[in-house]
Amino acid sequence: MRKILIIQLPLLIAVLVASGCGPKAYTKGEYDDPTRVELLDDKFNEADMQQMADTIVKAMVACDYVRNAKKPPVVIVERVQNRTEEHIDMQSMTDKIRTALIKSGKVRFVNKKERETLEDEYQYHESGNVSGPTAKKRGGQTGADYIFSGAMATNVQEVGGEKYIYYKLTMNMTNLETSVIDCVEEKELRKHYEKQRVGL
Repeated sequence: MRKILIIQLPLLIAVLVASGCGPKAYTKGEYDDPTRVELLDDKFNEADMQQMADTIVKAMVACDYVRNAKKPPVVIVERVQNRTEEHIDMQSMTDKIRTALIKSGKVRFVNKKERETLEDEYQYHESGNVSGPTAKKRGGQTGADYIFSGAMATNVQEVGGEKYIYYKLTMNMTNLETSVIDCVEEKELRKHYEKQRVGL
């Protein structure tokens, strides 16, 4: 019995050491304020996205071509391009801006993403499977007045133990009929970080 314990002891120690060195699970959590700014690292974060989206939305709503329109312009949105070297969720950025613009009541959007689904539905309605009064036909869609597009760019500078990150988001509303950019806005952010010192 003693020999068995002596043989198994190193194995038991190895298992305990391995389990202690493995990835730690986060078991306790709590809700946090999404509007609070926490610069936990030097990456683009949700506070940056919120600032940029707010600036763009206010500018587009205040643009003369939108503000003075007899009825809300209809817009088709393109996903914001990421011209940075950082992985940024540009789809979330695009969705946030579009949602706020729709809620403003000053702009309407056509759903480009669902065009293929709409085509499938038209074909299904035309097949005779849908009752006449509720069947939808081609030719009733609303045409867009503007294309909403833009891009995110960045510049990173590191000097000694300091790091500066500059972000610039530029958004355009291009008139679909004239190809003229009627509304444009850009938002800039510059963040400063200091390298953490190790030791005393």
